Amino acid sequence: MLVAAALVPDTVLLLPGAAGGASDAPVLAALRAAALEAVAGAVRAAARVVVVAPGRADRTVVGPVRPGAAAAGVPDHRLEWPVPALDLAPAPGGPPAASGPVGVPAAVGLQLLARAAASPAPAVHVVEVASRDAAALRRLGAALTAGAGTALVVVGSGSARHGPDAPLADDAEAPAVDDALARAVTGAGSSGRDVLAALDPLVADALAVSGWGPWQVLVGAVDAAGTAPSATGGRADVAYGAAHAAAQWRVAGAGA
Repeated sequence: MLVAAALVPDTVLLLPGAAGGASDAPVLAALRAAALEAVAGAVRAAARVVVVAPGRADRTVVGPVRPGAAAAGVPDHRLEWPVPALDLAPAPGGPPAASGPVGVPAAVGLQLLARAAASPAPAVHVVEVASRDAAALRRLGAALTAGAGTALVVVGSGSARHGPDAPLADDAEAPAVDDALARAVTGAGSSGRDVLAALDPLVADALAVSGWGPWQVLVGAVDAAGTAPSATGGRADVAYGAAHAAAQWRVAGAGA
């Protein structure tokens, strides 16, 4: 059963050193702190943790990995956090297992988890999703959290189309969509769940919203738990033209 979830951004800029001097910009420092707080709170009472991130295919990542940021053009020696060496096991209820490096979003989630998790750390699994089948992703969320004491680290961000500094061309629709998403992530409850569930995948793709797939997995996990979650520690910002939000969702009665 889902005990809690940490909803965190997928930007590599959360990793200190990834953006050079910009990594100390106030907005990034505040987002990083909120993400670390969300992860630490979510996994505190968990027996196992599943990092759910956008990827190129639906897969459970297995085998040895080093969650660095080389795929984003940032070598390990530039990162201020050490890159952990992990050996990932298949996630019960997850998609087919495949070896190979994790994508940058999953690496960000694993790095946050490595910094925030208490010792001894819970068992960790990684699932990457690319599907645009909301029903299938929600079934996956229920399956991943069928075991006792499961926490999710849900990695994904809002639109990457905000203004001239955005990674992609500006889109006038982005602010309204991201305002609603930010309220959903930081507010949780049944209304937060409903906003994430109602996001059209075509709109998400057009606005380069990376969180759509992982959020559908979360919706399925919440529905399986049968209780509307509450949110703590929420923060939402637009940084370098992309919208990000972080919060902890906790299921009442599911854990300390």
